[in-house]
Formats: sequence, C-alpha cells, structure tokens
Amino acid sequence: METEIYMPIRAHPYDHQRRAFAFACRVLGIDDPETAGGGVALLLEMGCGKSLIAVAIAGILYQRGLISRVLVVAPLSVLGVWQEEFERFADFPFELTILKGGSAKKRETLEKVKQAEEGPLQIVVNNYESTWRLEEEIRKFKPDLIIADEAHKLKDGQSRQSKAMHRLGDHAKFKLLLTGTLISNREIDVYSQYRFADSRVFGKSFVRFRNHYFTMEGYGGYTPVFRSSMQDEFLEKLHSIAFRVTKAGCLDLPGITEEVRTVELEKPAMKIYRELEKQSYTELSEESTVSATNVLTKLLRLSQATGGFLTDDEGRKKRISTAKLDALSDIIDSVMEEGKKLVVMARFVAEMDEIEKLLDKKHIGYAVIRGGVKDRQQEVDRFQNEPECCVFLGQIAAAGLGVTLTAASTMVFYSLDYSMSNHDQAKARIHRVSQKEDCHYIYLQAKGTVDAKVLKSLRDKADLASLLVDEYRQGRNPFSV
Repeated sequence: METEIYMPIRAHPYDHQRRAFAFACRVLGIDDPETAGGGVALLLEMGCGKSLIAVAIAGILYQRGLISRVLVVAPLSVLGVWQEEFERFADFPFELTILKGGSAKKRETLEKVKQAEEGPLQIVVNNYESTWRLEEEIRKFKPDLIIADEAHKLKDGQSRQSKAMHRLGDHAKFKLLLTGTLISNREIDVYSQYRFADSRVFGKSFVRFRNHYFTMEGYGGYTPVFRSSMQDEFLEKLHSIAFRVTKAGCLDLPGITEEVRTVELEKPAMKIYRELEKQSYTELSEESTVSATNVLTKLLRLSQATGGFLTDDEGRKKRISTAKLDALSDIIDSVMEEGKKLVVMARFVAEMDEIEKLLDKKHIGYAVIRGGVKDRQQEVDRFQNEPECCVFLGQIAAAGLGVTLTAASTMVFYSLDYSMSNHDQAKARIHRVSQKEDCHYIYLQAKGTVDAKVLKSLRDKADLASLLVDEYRQGRNPFSV
C-alpha cells in the first residue's frame, strides 16, 4: 500500500483534490530525483479547486528540492487570483511577483527576480499575451515548473503564444496544464496543449499527430475527421497524464462553493475612483443629517464606478474601466469551453448593455431579463431548454425572483445589490431542488474599492447602511476600505 504524500497546504482538501495530487506526484515521479520530470494535465471543471492542487504540487516539488523557480501563465484577469491562492493555501516559503506594466517594465522586474538569492520558492505570474514577447527573458529566468492556467488558450498550436509556451515547456523540468475542458470531445485540440505539457505523449510534430489520428476529408481535403479505430490508443495516451474531475463527480463538495475574483481597475480609472471617494465623503460631511438614504446614494456612485461607468446629472454614461468586463470575458470563455451554461447577474443598466455587446461580439446565444423585458418566461424557457442559448443575463432587481435557471450551476455576480433579500433570491435561481450539480458562485470585486465592504456585509447578513453610518459617526470615511 502506497504511503499518502502530505499536501503542503493550509487547508483540508477534498477527496478529489487529494487523489489529483497523488496522481500528479506519481506521474511526475517525485520519489526519484534522478528521473523526476514531465507534465500533468489537471482537467477539473470550474469550482473544483484546481489551483489549490497546483499550489500543493509546487510546494511538494520545492520541498523535495526539485524546483526553485515557477512560472504561472494565465489570462490577464486571473493573475491576481494566483497571488491570493498562494497566500491563502501555501504552507511553504515563497515569493510571488506578478509582472505588470509594459514589456520594458516586465523585463526589469523579471531581472530583479532572477537575481534573488536562493531560499523561498520564486514564483512569477504573467499573462499569455505577453509571455511570447518575453520568451527570451523568461528562458533566462529558468523556471523549473511552468503552470499553464486556463490552458484552452493554447488550443491554436500556430499562435505565437502557443509556440512560445511549447518552447518554454521544452526547457522546464515540470509542467502543469490546468483546464476544465473535456478536450477529448474535440480531439484535434489536444495536440497543442499536450505538446506543452509533455511532448512525449503525442510527439512534437502536429502533422504526424494529425496524419496518425485523422483522415483529411471535405472539399480540398482540409477537414480533419477523427479515426474511430484509433480511439482506444488516443484515450490511453490522453489519460496517461490527465486527471479528470467534473463537479457532478465531486461527491464530497458542499452544495455551494464561492470564489472572489479580484480585478484591478486601470490606473486612470482608479484615480477617478479615489477622487469620487474623496468627493463623496466631503459631500457627506456637508449634509445636515447623515442617514441611510444619503450614505447609500453616494455609495451607489462608487459601485457604478467599479463596474466601469459613471453617469452624469443628465443620465449620460461614461466608460472609465473595462477591468470587470475583461474578467467576465475570460470566465465566459472557460465555461463555454467546458460545454456548460452560465448565469450572469448585474445591477446597473450600463453594465447590462456592455455585457450584451460582449456576448454579441462572441456570437454566444443568450437570454436576458432586465427592466422592460415583458415575456420573462420565454427568456427562461430558452435558456433552460435550447442548447444554443448558453448564457442567462439577469438584472438583479428584475430577475431575482420567480425564475428557475438550473440549466447552469455557475453564477457570476458582476455587481451586487445592497439588499440581503435580493442577493439571496438571486443566488437561489440556480440552487434549487431541480439542480443536479453543486453550485459555484463567482464575485467580481474591484481591488481597494467599496466592492469588498458590500460583499462582506451580504455574507455577514449585516445592514450595510447602518454599518456605514456608524463608521461615519466614529470619524472614519465609510467609503474607504
């Protein structure tokens, strides 16, 4: 009987996380430093906690003396999540640096990290779009472990970012590929992702891979069609380094899991926000009486700003940020790759307008309930029953009651209502008797803003207005974090 390897994390992992960790340790061969190496694909749906497993794997490799430097590559909106996950879970010394700014600034930061003395595990986090531009500098950084998060970004093997990740992966001793995608449903997509994770599985030649597993059909012979006779061999190779988990298969997950995804407003947007925060406090000081009504009125403007918009006295909206919209875009892509449906809840009209534009741009079918929509049930029925209707967009005040949205088990709160009742009712749209999967809620929270206070009050079942008024009466700015 194998001895279970301790996961170096400050948490009690679920059974599927322990099994995934054990699988990765076995595939990477951590018990034999002479032969240890290779890659693992963690195919876990959103909400199953694959980042915790990745933190644990990095930790055990570091503790065994097998790695000293890690590169995490992820979509731009997810970079901050990795810092939060390491700080929350890692039970080993580390120093984490997120590469920010332009290429010159990132090169400068990377050079400083490269010169750091040996000691804690050095972790660098960067986005896919700039990794290929920094390929030479990253190679000099010499990461022992590369983690590719949301690895469906590597599907296109001919893109610059995919080719750079392939080459970087060739120089790294260990690789982790993280995605929720059931890639065996689109066999051609496997190659580029596995070329990064472990080129020994399907080789380094896409043409050879394609010719072995596919026949070229259609007009001009440009359409690859998978050879059913090759299925057993294909799946055996696929699963040789892959650990697959779905939410439905995680029998030990609670009925609800929650994730706060922190985004950073752009510098100009944050400057506007700070000025508005200061102005709101000044105006409050000039009020003859500070009440729940006037404090919430001023809070509302700040909440609008974190969603990316300001509205003037004539009702004209001005966009000041796309941070939350970019984060939502990445979440939508991930959920669509998993072949799942998604519910998005937002509070403000300007946010609803921009999210609809985003879905139209992505050519994703969606249903919507917002102020002015008359046939609510028709929208619900489309989402519940039509496969091509993949996203439900609801304005919290209009869609928080009387609708069942159990075709999805993941809900994103783009912004929040201040009412506990409205918030709980909105959450209940997917968490109902007819739901067959555990539910996962994602909150988009702008760093250093009132978003944190609003979410905390909802979670604590506290009266937000009373809390803010009390803070003001105690001489504090109720709008500052």
